[in-house]
Amino acid sequence: MSPDGTTNSDGTTNKRATLEEKARRRAMLIRAGIYIFATHLFAGFVLLLFALGDRK
Repeated sequence: MSPDGTTNSDGTTNKRATLEEKARRRAMLIRAGIYIFATHLFAGFVLLLFALGDRK
């Protein structure tokens, strides 16, 4: 097995390492989606405050 744990000595892919990498990638995408959603929600709230403050 290579030091990174992704291939066996015969060159085949290690299924466990592949599944772990896919799980990490999926978790990262979910986290990024949550951060993007929260940032847009906060930005919308700030714009709402500016719009309401400008109505005087």
